[in-house]
Amino acid sequence: MLSVSGLFKQYISYDGTPGGGVFGADFALKEGELFTLLGPSGCGKTTTLRAIAGLETPQKGRITLGSRDLFDSQAGINVPMYDRDIGMVFQSYAIWPHMTVFENAAYPLQVGRKNKYSSAEVARKVKEALDMVGLGAFIHRPSTQLSGGQQQRLALARAFTREPHLLLLDEPLSNLDAQLREHMRTELKQLQKNTGVTAIYVTHDQSEALAISDRIAVMNEGKIVQLGAPKEIYNRPTSEFVAHFIGRTNLIHGDLASSAAAGSTATLATPLGPLRCFFPGAAQARSGIAVVVRPEHIRIRKAGAPVEAEGDNRLNGKLKAETYLGEIVEYVVDAQDASGGGKEFLVRTPFVQPIGPGDAVTLSFASERTIALIEA
Repeated sequence: MLSVSGLFKQYISYDGTPGGGVFGADFALKEGELFTLLGPSGCGKTTTLRAIAGLETPQKGRITLGSRDLFDSQAGINVPMYDRDIGMVFQSYAIWPHMTVFENAAYPLQVGRKNKYSSAEVARKVKEALDMVGLGAFIHRPSTQLSGGQQQRLALARAFTREPHLLLLDEPLSNLDAQLREHMRTELKQLQKNTGVTAIYVTHDQSEALAISDRIAVMNEGKIVQLGAPKEIYNRPTSEFVAHFIGRTNLIHGDLASSAAAGSTATLATPLGPLRCFFPGAAQARSGIAVVVRPEHIRIRKAGAPVEAEGDNRLNGKLKAETYLGEIVEYVVDAQDASGGGKEFLVRTPFVQPIGPGDAVTLSFASERTIALIEA
């Protein structure tokens, strides 16, 4: 559906100093996919989106939509943004304050250069789009009288009236409060699936990306550092950056005495003792291998309590802090190493244990949940 190859766009400051941008992005989208570009501010995700839209001109690369080249640096192709058949929803929504809801939604149809629509066709398409996002009853209302959530829906409706081949969404929920944002992301995902439109979604919110995406491309410093399905990105990170950026995690470093095959488990020597780890990729014997354990994959019990089938790895420690968060409890544990020192472990569990700060505890977690990071 969409192919982006070798996309390179670097900004240059006024004094000639090279700045940020996107450096060699490669990815392809399938028809009807919701694909998310995720990363911290300044990582290049919005630059990538704007280059696809035609709002930025890359120095190198190729962008193909269907069978049509939108940009090709070698062939000298750069299709104007108004001729790319792409809809876009901006972070600020870009709603015209002097127009009604109908006029905002109708605007792309009235100014489009490619197709000319009659008044009856415009009215029909606008009504369909507004009904789809639940704004049919507000069709004649001034746009200034809409709430934040309603403005976001209007921005979506305006993008859908053109029936674009590709929909680009640049952090469209970031201006909403937390509760409304969670509600709207569910509606947005359902709307995208119902219409079947292919979409690229840009966000820095990892929870949002995990909730709505078919696939995620994690970006850092202008490059895609991991690409995959949400569960794969979360459960099988390939770098310390991805492990820390996607959710909360516990990180340990250790030494591998002998090589490990891809998809196998092997024992790593760590300051906390030997740990059985899963290796997504092959690894040669070496020191300094990072290991990730997610807080929700750890079981905690009071020291001396009956042992259950809780996993291969066990650590002893002392409970440092406990935070009740409603549906879960969050524990901070000082795990003890051989020298008497320790490392803080974060544990998140829905099961409230009869333990408190200062208690001796045992942590246990499975080897398949103890992921060794094999970075290039």
